[in-house]
Amino acid sequence: MKKIILILALFMGVFAAQAQSLQENKFFDNMSVTLKGGAIMPFQGYAFWPSARGIFGLEIKKQITPVFGMGVEGEATINTTSWEKTPNYWGPKSPNIIDHTLAGLFGTVNLGNLFAGYAGKPRFFELEGVIGAGWLHAFHRAEAANMYGNDYNSWYTKAGANLNFNFGENRAFTFSLKPAVVWDMNGDVMIPYRDNTNARARWNGEPRNGKSQMNADHAAVELEAGLTYHFKGSNGERYITFCPYKYSQNDIDALNNDINGLRNQLNGLKGDLDAANARNAQLQRDLDAARKAKPEAKTEVIDHNAKYMNVLVHFKVNKTNITADQQPNVERVAMYLQKNPKATVDIKGYASQEGPADNNVRLANGRAEAVKNMLINKYKIDANRIKAQGCGVTDMFEELSWNRVSICELVVKD
Repeated sequence: MKKIILILALFMGVFAAQAQSLQENKFFDNMSVTLKGGAIMPFQGYAFWPSARGIFGLEIKKQITPVFGMGVEGEATINTTSWEKTPNYWGPKSPNIIDHTLAGLFGTVNLGNLFAGYAGKPRFFELEGVIGAGWLHAFHRAEAANMYGNDYNSWYTKAGANLNFNFGENRAFTFSLKPAVVWDMNGDVMIPYRDNTNARARWNGEPRNGKSQMNADHAAVELEAGLTYHFKGSNGERYITFCPYKYSQNDIDALNNDINGLRNQLNGLKGDLDAANARNAQLQRDLDAARKAKPEAKTEVIDHNAKYMNVLVHFKVNKTNITADQQPNVERVAMYLQKNPKATVDIKGYASQEGPADNNVRLANGRAEAVKNMLINKYKIDANRIKAQGCGVTDMFEELSWNRVSICELVVKD
């Protein structure tokens, strides 16, 4: 059992390794059809060639990977010789032209590609292992009915090889030699029909267990030749191909840079959204305060000729330094100020309600000053255009961590 598991693991590893570099295989890609014919004779008990009957058939196959393939087949034997020696398991000669039919499934393993690798195109010569199973039907003459029944249904197994010779510039055709052994798996089960004595479970003094099994007395040898036509796939080829393009490290680095640029752009858009939400929340508080204020209370005078822009810079808990992911937001403020010489910026630092009150005041002031210092030192913005102040604790956001911000309100007056 352990050996079987190890073999399966090896096959799965080969399959996975190839899947990393092979072009996508669509369902109807790498399909082929094979016409085959030759001779079939009992495995033992008969002279080899004098007992041969004709056999012909058809295969339809799909190559799943360069190593593994699966298909369906149908075969029929031509009644040209009589197999009537005792014990007789494949039946006597019948008056029918066709005396046996087989239909089943099979799988193939390309041994060259398995052990030597796939070069991207089939080799001129390739060796495949073949296993299969399916339905077996025999037609008998009337006088054999007491032993066999007029018709006999069973199931078969098959093991063999394909010696493939691929030719044509695009490997459109394959000529194959196809030796195989076929077992009638129900040969022992049919013993009671062949023995008309009281001991129906015995044949020639040998006990029969009545179970399906491989038995050389129930086997036949096939020697066939086949001609295969490979259909063209979705990639225009008649075989499995490698991916047309392999990414280099430079390609991967470029893609990573694109991802980081998009991530920074997303952070900037998120900052705009947070700033808009913060300004909206502030306006809502101002509106609520104005509604509750007495008539004689002063109201804020809004300059409608001024243009406003808000940007949020977030900070980590109990920190006043600007992290790398927030620097793009400060840079947006700097770029705005550089492009708008009349613009000024009002930086308001805030802290969340977490921690001691005196520490929160220090954090609010420090966060406003951190943004101001970066604008002056890194982006050379005139200090006279910047006003920074700590505004203490805020609860403008339900999420506590969002309240650890410096809000940069930029104003441009025409």
